[in-house]
Amino acid sequence: MTAPVLNRRNFLTASLLAGGGLLFDFAIPVSAATSDKASHIGAFIRVMPDNRFIIGAKNAEIGQGAKTSLPMMIAEEFDVDWDQVTVEQTHADQTLFGAQSAGGSRTTPREWLPMRKAGAVARAMMLNAAAQNWNVPVEGLVTSSGMIRDRRSGRLIAYADLASDAARIAPPDPMTIKLKEPSQFRIIGHPVRGVDTPAIVSGKPLFGIDVSMPGLLHAVLETCPAVGGRFVAANLDEVRAMPGVAHVLTIEGDGQPESLLDGVAILSMSWWSANRAREALNVKWDTSVQSSFSTEEYKRQAERCLTERAQGEILRKGDAETAFAEATRLVEARYEYPFLAHGTLEPQNATALFRDGTIEIWAPTQNPEAGRALVSKATGLPPEKIRINLTRIGGGFGRRLMNDYMVQAAAIAVQVPGVPIKLLYNRQDEFRRDFFRPAGWHTLSAALDAKGRVTAWRDHFVTFGADGKPLRAAEMSPSIVPASLVENALLEQSLLETNLPTGWLRAPGSNALAFVTQCFLDEVAQAAGTDLPTIMMDLLGAPRLIEGEGRGPAFATGRAKGVIQKVLEMVDWHGGKSRPAGRGRGFAFYFSHAGYFAEVVELTVRDGQIGEIEVWVAGDLGSQIVNPLNALHQVQGSVIDGLGQAMAGQKITQSAGAVEQSNFDSHPFQRIDMTPRIHVEFVRTDNEPTGLGEPALPPVIPAFINAIHAATGKRVRTLPVDLSESSI
Repeated sequence: MTAPVLNRRNFLTASLLAGGGLLFDFAIPVSAATSDKASHIGAFIRVMPDNRFIIGAKNAEIGQGAKTSLPMMIAEEFDVDWDQVTVEQTHADQTLFGAQSAGGSRTTPREWLPMRKAGAVARAMMLNAAAQNWNVPVEGLVTSSGMIRDRRSGRLIAYADLASDAARIAPPDPMTIKLKEPSQFRIIGHPVRGVDTPAIVSGKPLFGIDVSMPGLLHAVLETCPAVGGRFVAANLDEVRAMPGVAHVLTIEGDGQPESLLDGVAILSMSWWSANRAREALNVKWDTSVQSSFSTEEYKRQAERCLTERAQGEILRKGDAETAFAEATRLVEARYEYPFLAHGTLEPQNATALFRDGTIEIWAPTQNPEAGRALVSKATGLPPEKIRINLTRIGGGFGRRLMNDYMVQAAAIAVQVPGVPIKLLYNRQDEFRRDFFRPAGWHTLSAALDAKGRVTAWRDHFVTFGADGKPLRAAEMSPSIVPASLVENALLEQSLLETNLPTGWLRAPGSNALAFVTQCFLDEVAQAAGTDLPTIMMDLLGAPRLIEGEGRGPAFATGRAKGVIQKVLEMVDWHGGKSRPAGRGRGFAFYFSHAGYFAEVVELTVRDGQIGEIEVWVAGDLGSQIVNPLNALHQVQGSVIDGLGQAMAGQKITQSAGAVEQSNFDSHPFQRIDMTPRIHVEFVRTDNEPTGLGEPALPPVIPAFINAIHAATGKRVRTLPVDLSESSI
């Protein structure tokens, strides 16, 4: 990662607050290497008269801990105690704060240096103010707990007492500021409870669903069950006459699920009465285009594609055809996985108020600036006339990278100026109008030589796309492991059409491809007379860097081997054998979102039922864990989430263009009694810190499936796991 280019000219300003105190306002340029284009990250520190400090958290909080970890970085270098700090969520404004999206596990690597520089420069200004005040060399001054001490005289002064002097100090060049060494950290690297945790457990309003204000009307929105169907007619006057109903509005969409689809909005004094009126709504939809799409038809098309020549190639490397022709042994198998929904606990919602040519929005969004652009397009308002207030997000997992709910609330609000409108999905909306993890089918082949080494790899991948390009989250990278590690590889792809919108689900792509590649490699290892860790270590070879696709991170084989070795030590592997009857261990490794994770699952299978599960996780996230408590929780959550995808029965099916699932009973998530014991250890390496919201999830799924094979001798090649269908 290239270090941010910082200079004093546009980095920091300081000004006095009304009533006393000091505001530091930062604009930190980030190099093009860390974002799509050069931008500025804004952060602020308010020094209050009582020597307490308010630090702004600029990124959306979805439970990944950014609202705590980013202020931790600032507070560390500003050299104040954490119990002196109050954290406040900023609003969304990329011109002030830079990138505020939450996704891809990018927050920590993107903000690691800028946030620390922000605190360090503010501290330097405080030191310079004290040196001028006392007429002493700045080199003789030290800071701690928001205080400055003169080593020679022993004098002390609080940051707050220097507010007026610091406001007149010219900021130093941030590139000249020396940051703390890790051995000096008193906040970073120490467990810190989430700043919102007390409010969450006591039920205080934090989330988008909690937004309330005088005169607010509650809105529900009916759209076509078959995504993309067009509005024809409805009993609008009948619904308008129902008790409590204030407005019934038609929404003309642009045909794009991430912005606007045709719909009918009902506004009422309460959500209950609005939703009850919706039950009386009778809409006629035109679904002539969508009605042919179904799960059964997708399966038929996928089967046909897998028996025919692939439509296109993702990777051709070496001479796979010759390697297969000359192989001592061939291993082949088919794998498949379904569409999945995000199932966020907090349904999609947004509150919007349109007045005087501007619109203000309160939304739990992971990607506010993309939402601003969509609202601008839908309403015709310029972006600067749209204010977005970030609320805490009650579950995102990638769903709230799409801002359809924000655009819908805005489109309703502009029809009733001066009235705040709160749009809230019900659970059926949540499942029917999701942006789904795309399904996929794979025919895989591996060639082995006489020594059992993999000489060639082939995968014909059938998924969804249009115009020769896969849909969002249906991509496969040509640098995927193990294709990137073998001399001869052929990755092919065929695409099916669908009306379902697709989107990023936690660890996008990897959450499915890890299952396919690592489970099939376990089959290959068995055919070679060895085990998966051994064959992975052989494929990884000597430590080296394998460049990623496009701007993707390079893959370090040495780091991969490090986490594999670590997890094998944690479980005393011994080939995963020597387990009692009906009990087995499975292993898997995966690299995603710049994180290296190896995991082992141990479980029992008796009478076709999964029993007790235990999971061991080893991860390499670089040189520093910002908040160890949150890091542990992120890994534990990823393991639970991944196991839920594999064993809880999650899948989305479709008939006549419409999604059949409507609640958690038909798309179940992991429950407490299915939660395993989880052991986590991190391997520290001399690399920049990376994110943790996603990379621990992918390997647990294949490790779990491989453990089922170790316990039963049966292979599961279809998700979600159905042991009865697998005849176990």
